[in-house]
Amino acid sequence: MTETATPRPRRAARKATWKTLLRDVLVIFVVAVLVSFLIKTFVARSFYIPSGSMENTLQINDRIIVNELQPKVFPLQRGDVVVFKDPGGWLPPQAPVATNPASAILDFVGLSATDSDQHLVKRLIGLPGDKITCCNALGQMSVNGVPLKEPYVLLPAGVEAVSRDDFSVTVPAGKIWVMGDNRYNSADSRYHQNDPGKGFVPLDDVVGRAFVLSWPVSHWTWLDDYSSTFTGVQTAKG
Repeated sequence: MTETATPRPRRAARKATWKTLLRDVLVIFVVAVLVSFLIKTFVARSFYIPSGSMENTLQINDRIIVNELQPKVFPLQRGDVVVFKDPGGWLPPQAPVATNPASAILDFVGLSATDSDQHLVKRLIGLPGDKITCCNALGQMSVNGVPLKEPYVLLPAGVEAVSRDDFSVTVPAGKIWVMGDNRYNSADSRYHQNDPGKGFVPLDDVVGRAFVLSWPVSHWTWLDDYSSTFTGVQTAKG
């Protein structure tokens, strides 16, 4: 009499295969989340734009990717678009932000930024030691005595001066001077000179340099630091 092979070993093998697959998927998921968290913490993260102070370079609700290695590892340059924490008194008190599990996870891995309205985005104009003055007879701002041609600045129709108010400052060590591209609609360093920080942003408060406008897709672009605008300044300072 011929014995019939039992199907139990096959079922056991299939069950073991599914367990192995689920284990591998779980490991891949955990590793992906961990890598995303490490990237967000040390390399790059996303922010959205809550105001119009950087128009027309950045529009309200645009999303940007920020390189967190600057200034922690690599130095910042004049013209960089930087994201920084409130140095104190730049933003009104913020109400607690209600988050759901989905947004909390996206925040954790750096794909969302519900704390964007607790940060500011401006263009870096002055590095430590720079003397910044405005405005000359042509309405230009000067850094270390070199007048700047600023193609990124948005001005009201018929206005030539790049700042409503004149000013003259020297940037202290360990700090930077920042201004919005939308010069007549930006509460930037100029308008915080009576604060304890005198309008300067500590380098320790800088989260990083924005280098990509990532969303919406129709706005996607690399963010220009307009290094040519500051070439003469670097020569004069060096």
